[in-house]
Amino acid sequence: MDQPFDYDYIIIGSGFGGAVAALRLSEKGYRVLVLEKGKWLREADFPETNWNVKKWLWMPFFRFFGLFRLTLFRHVAVLSGVGVGGGSLVYANTMPIPKKEFFVSGSWAGLADWEEELREFYPLALKMRGATVCPRLETGDLALRQLAMEIGKADGFMPTTAGVYFGKPGETVPDPYFDGKGPDRTGCVFCGGCMLGCRFNSKNTLDKNYLHLAMGQGAEIRAESEACDVAPLDGKDGTGGYRVKWKSSTRIFNRIFKKQGEFTSRGVVFAGGVLGTVKLLLKLKSASLPRLSQKVGCGVRTNSESLIGVTTTDRDTVFSDGVAISAILNTDAHSHLETVRYSAGSGIWRLLMSPMISGGNIVSRVFKVIFDLVRHPVSNFKAFTVSDWSKKTQILLFMRSIDSTLRLTRGFFGLSSRMDKGEPPTAFIPESRDLAEKYAAIVNGKPMVLLTETFFGIPTTAHILGGAVMGKNAAEGVIDRDNRVFGYENMYVCDGSMISANIGVNPSLTITAISERAMGKIPVKQGV
Repeated sequence: MDQPFDYDYIIIGSGFGGAVAALRLSEKGYRVLVLEKGKWLREADFPETNWNVKKWLWMPFFRFFGLFRLTLFRHVAVLSGVGVGGGSLVYANTMPIPKKEFFVSGSWAGLADWEEELREFYPLALKMRGATVCPRLETGDLALRQLAMEIGKADGFMPTTAGVYFGKPGETVPDPYFDGKGPDRTGCVFCGGCMLGCRFNSKNTLDKNYLHLAMGQGAEIRAESEACDVAPLDGKDGTGGYRVKWKSSTRIFNRIFKKQGEFTSRGVVFAGGVLGTVKLLLKLKSASLPRLSQKVGCGVRTNSESLIGVTTTDRDTVFSDGVAISAILNTDAHSHLETVRYSAGSGIWRLLMSPMISGGNIVSRVFKVIFDLVRHPVSNFKAFTVSDWSKKTQILLFMRSIDSTLRLTRGFFGLSSRMDKGEPPTAFIPESRDLAEKYAAIVNGKPMVLLTETFFGIPTTAHILGGAVMGKNAAEGVIDRDNRVFGYENMYVCDGSMISANIGVNPSLTITAISERAMGKIPVKQGV
């Protein structure tokens, strides 16, 4: 007789992979619980600007329970999302399909013909997430198009495909996507606030598609609940199911308030993103899941990104209108440039900006900053004192698919990074800085970068990936080609940590597609 379980599957995390797992497993008749450490945020909970740090940032120690988290490592600063819907709450909506090199490189190379394997799942993911070509170009996009022409790459410029409902601006209509099974939607007003959480019900976040439909199939979502232990009930490979312990992520004294507990399940899906899944797996490997591969934490990638703000003082120029990213320029076979924006008034980043310089050590970089301030006092003064930073600043996101990897390890103070393979991530990519200078000349602006880059040489990424990668066996990866964890039964990883090569583009669509494929291989529950 089968042992009774509280649930058939417990999913740890509600981002791009966890949401897919919640819906597809529920549709197959399984009883599903989703544990999400962030809060369940509605339109009224999102900040109007990022100066409202209590609503914007996730810093539980300070009682800030927002949707955005900044995590600093030795080699990289990571921007990520927290809340029901995970990274979809703060991501910039774009959903490109990677270039061919991604499918034939990295630790998953040779495990399958990945371009063919995922061919049917990319269109499905685009449909589920309401992807649409952006219907208009903004001021910053037009400047990007001019840059494309100046560098001989006019054919590389295009509008993005975004997960936004572009109906009549401000008009609410019945569900336009799922034959009335989804929530009402409101036409985008092009306020530029996508990455602060959409306050106008236009952004196609996961709580409005996958998670909404999963709840309609009976899935339960428990917010503010952080998984802290996963242990096989049989003490071995999990054939007999698992016990999952959780604790409140927003209460300081969990025992006093009885905000902790445990559930049993037949299977587990890790879907907490790199910072959630890898951190938990590293902890469990030394405790309740000793069979996990030694490769946990290896193969972490950053998309080799560079973020540069170009601030203009032209009176009539406004960069904040539109959606978060509405245009892209493919600059070569390995790289591209995107125009990114925040809504008007969202200028807290100005506190962390400095002139764009480069240098091999902190002494030379500080000297170059001082020299720049002295040499260009007027332009620097204007850039630092501009009335509305987000209106006057176009953020440029440069990404490339050239590969290098980090390794995350567990220490006394949490996760730490060290080099794994290749060159370390750098904040000083010559191509990105050259493009920023050319763009600045077009918009009469000054390029600026984050202080973490200037003083510490640490690049910033919004796309931390890997750490639980695929391999042909446990010596080469944490999961197999079907996302099953080596060493354990009915255990999966479906989030950014499964990405096994340098994707070089915004990764959410690929996370969704690979998760769709993995969940499609799980059979329908017997007796349903």
